[in-house]
Amino acid sequence: MRTRPRSLPSATSPDRAGPYWGAWNAYIGALYEAGVVLRGDGLLPPAAATTVRLDGGNRLVQDGPVAASKEQLAGYVVIEVPDLDAALSWAARSPSSTYGATEVRPVLPPPNQG
Repeated sequence: MRTRPRSLPSATSPDRAGPYWGAWNAYIGALYEAGVVLRGDGLLPPAAATTVRLDGGNRLVQDGPVAASKEQLAGYVVIEVPDLDAALSWAARSPSSTYGATEVRPVLPPPNQG
C-alpha cells in the first residue's frame, strides 16, 4: 500500500497534529497486531527528493521529485494478506484514505530462477 495524503495540514498544524498522528499510530498498531506487516517506511517530503536520469550516458541530477504533483507519496507499508479484498479493507482503514488516497499494488514476484 502506498499512502498519498492530499495535504498534511493535520500533520503540521499543532492543534491537529495529535489526532492525525494518533490515527496513524492506531492504524499501524492494528496492522502489526494482525501480523500482516512485512515492512514499511514513512518518507520525507518531496523537497527532500533527488531525481536521476541518464541522457546519452550522462547522469543528470535534479533536486526534487520526478514530477510536480498536488499529491505526494508519504510512505508505504508492505502487508501480506490472503487476497485483494483483504488489502482493500486495510487500505480503507488507513488515515490517508480519509485525508487523501491509499494505493494498493501487488508486489512484483521475483524472476523465475529455474
